Amino acid sequence: MNKILGYIFGSLFHFFFFLFLCIFHPIQWICYRVFGYKAHKISVDILNFFLNNCNFLLFNSLTFTNQQNLPLNQPILFVSNHQSMYDIPGLIWNLRQYHPKFISKIELTKGIPSISFNLKYGGGANIDRKDSKQAVAELIKLGRRMKENNWSALIFAEGTRAKDGQLKSFHVGGIATLLKAVPNALVVPVAIENSWKIVRYGKLPLGVGNAIRWTVLKPVDKTGKNAEEITLEAENTIREKLNQTLTSCV
Repeated sequence: MNKILGYIFGSLFHFFFFLFLCIFHPIQWICYRVFGYKAHKISVDILNFFLNNCNFLLFNSLTFTNQQNLPLNQPILFVSNHQSMYDIPGLIWNLRQYHPKFISKIELTKGIPSISFNLKYGGGANIDRKDSKQAVAELIKLGRRMKENNWSALIFAEGTRAKDGQLKSFHVGGIATLLKAVPNALVVPVAIENSWKIVRYGKLPLGVGNAIRWTVLKPVDKTGKNAEEITLEAENTIREKLNQTLTSCV
């Protein structure tokens, strides 16, 4: 029965998700070209509000918890696990006051309405995974923008999506490069739960009736720690949160 609903409501979800992407593409273009960064960011925030709320077409619940008193006048490096592309709208919308910038594959800067435009002009880092020098240079440029504007960056430290929801080991490279460029950045773990269940069967049917959760966790104390130790602590903090939820559900 769930799969039947997944085909019906999943088709509706895809239709409205793509519709919003198409509607906001020219809106983004006008905001950026005519009014500049601030207007463009507002258009991106509103787009992701609608994209995130497309989850209600799948009867998914959405819970974003941030009990941390994070500063607005300091760069922040959010370090998160990654379960599906549907992690992202909730992060952009709910962390909008911190101006989160993403690290993405350069291939995504072409061909996708709204998403490609934002990746290209929104201030993030678009890296070529086959060119390590280009990737490092992009991260350094992002770090400079973070320092100059007190922006945040969000890195999916697993390096790929965990399609079964199982947390993978975190890679240190991107985190180390950004911390070298922005040594005063606050490192804040974010745990994402159950987003993978939306696409557990692929593009269709989509999973319905899931509790999608984002939890901003306590910042990592960087004192006396190198990048490897900071990355491992962020990973363990997220792992502990995911395990707590699994234990409470048993």
